[in-house]
Amino acid sequence: MPRRGLILQTRTHWLLLGLALLCSLVLFLYLLECAPQTDGNASLPGVVGESYGREYYQALLQEQEEHYQTRATSLKRQIAQLKQELQEMSEKMRSLQERKNLGANGIGYQGNKEQAPSDLLEFLHSQIDKAEVSTGAKLPSEYGVIPFESFTLMKVFQLEMGLTRHPEEKPVRKDKRDELVEVIEAGLEVINNPDEDDEQEDEDGPLGEKLIFNENDFIEGYYRTERDKGTQYELFFKKADLMEYRHVTLFRPFGPLMKVKSEMIDISRSIINIIVPLAERTEAFVQFMQNFRDVCIHQDKRIHLTVVYFGKEGLSKVKSILESVTSESNFHNYTLVSLNEEFNRGRGLNVGARAWDKGEVLMFFCDVDIYFSAEFLNSCRLNAEPGKKVFYPVVFSLYNPAIVYASQDVPPPVEQQLVRLSMCYERPQRSLLGSFVFVSQVENKISIKRQLL
Repeated sequence: MPRRGLILQTRTHWLLLGLALLCSLVLFLYLLECAPQTDGNASLPGVVGESYGREYYQALLQEQEEHYQTRATSLKRQIAQLKQELQEMSEKMRSLQERKNLGANGIGYQGNKEQAPSDLLEFLHSQIDKAEVSTGAKLPSEYGVIPFESFTLMKVFQLEMGLTRHPEEKPVRKDKRDELVEVIEAGLEVINNPDEDDEQEDEDGPLGEKLIFNENDFIEGYYRTERDKGTQYELFFKKADLMEYRHVTLFRPFGPLMKVKSEMIDISRSIINIIVPLAERTEAFVQFMQNFRDVCIHQDKRIHLTVVYFGKEGLSKVKSILESVTSESNFHNYTLVSLNEEFNRGRGLNVGARAWDKGEVLMFFCDVDIYFSAEFLNSCRLNAEPGKKVFYPVVFSLYNPAIVYASQDVPPPVEQQLVRLSMCYERPQRSLLGSFVFVSQVENKISIKRQLL
C-alpha cells in the first residue's frame, strides 16, 4: 500500500508540470502572433494599427507652408491697398490746403510773418474782440474780475499762492519760462520793427542811430488768461536815458501771438493825488511822512497829498507834521481836510477826491501804514487811463517785525523787509468808483487792472 500511494503522487506531479509547460508554450505562441512588425515602416509609439512614414510628414509640412504663404500674400496685398488709400488722402488734403492758402494773410509776431487762412484770421480777431482787451465788460460783482499776474525778466508774482507761500518766485516750469520769454521777444519785435499804424514816433539814439530796444529795457509785464478766449499780455519797456515808456499789448487766442496795440506813454507830467483818510494815528503818520518825503518830494516830485482827518484829537499834531515837512523840504502841494465825525474810510476817500479842483488828476487811495516806492507810482501812471482804466492795488502788510525778525537784534531796513517779507492778505477793499480792481503787494507790483465801461 505505501508503494502504490507513492507512485500515484509522483505521476500527479509530472502531470501538473506538463500542463504548466503546455500553458507556457501556448502563451509564448500567442505573444509571437500579437507582436508588432519591426520593419522600416514602424508605427508611432503608443498607436496601434496605424503607421506614419516620412512621406506623410513631408506632405503635412508642405501643406502648412503653402497656407502661410497664402496668408502672407494676402497681408501684403492689404498693406499695399492701405498705402495707396493713405497717399490719395494726403494728396486730397494737400490740394485742399493749397486752395485755402490762396487768400491767406500775415499773422503773429514770431520773427517773421506767418500765413494763415482768411477764415482762421477772422476767427482769431473775433476772439480778440470778445476778450476784455480794448473795451470793458459788465460784471455782476468784484468776484467776476479776472486778475492779472505780473512778471519781470527773472520773477513771476502770482496771486494764487494764498497765505502759505511767498507770491514772488522764479518760473519753475519750462513751458511757463518759454512762454514769457517768447512774449518779451515778440514785444521787442513790435517795438524795433513798428508798423505804419503803430502810435509811436521814431527816435534816434545819442549819436543819431536808430534806437533799438533789448531785453534789458523790459520793465514789467502783466498777463491773464480768459479760459474761453485766450491770454492777454501787457508789456512795458523803457530806456534808462529816456522819459517815455513803450507799451505793447499782445493777445494769444489759443494760437500764435497777435499784436493788439503798441504805443508810447509819456508820464512826465502826470500828477498823482494821494488821498489818505486818517484818525488819531499820529505816530503812523510820522512814519508815513518820512517815506513820503524820501519818495514823493525828493524823487518823484509830481505828487499832491490830501489828508482827510476825522475828529479833533491829534489834529494839531498832524498840522504840525505837515508844517514841519513844508519848512524842511519847501513842499506846499498838500491839502488838509478836517471832518468832525466818526472815522469812515469810504467817506474820507470820497471827500478827498471831491476836494481836488485843479482839473484832471490821477488819484491814489492810500492808507497811513502803506510803504510804497517811486517805481510803484510810475506803475500807477502806466496802468491807469482817464475814463477807461483804473489800477487800484489793495496793499497788504499785516505783520509784526518783532515776530518776523525775532532772531535778530535789530530789524533790517524797511526796503529789505519788503524784499524778504511773505505778505499776509486781508479783506479786499472797494474803490471810490464802486468797482473792485485788485489785490497787490505794492513793492512787487502784483496787480489786477479793470477796464471801465
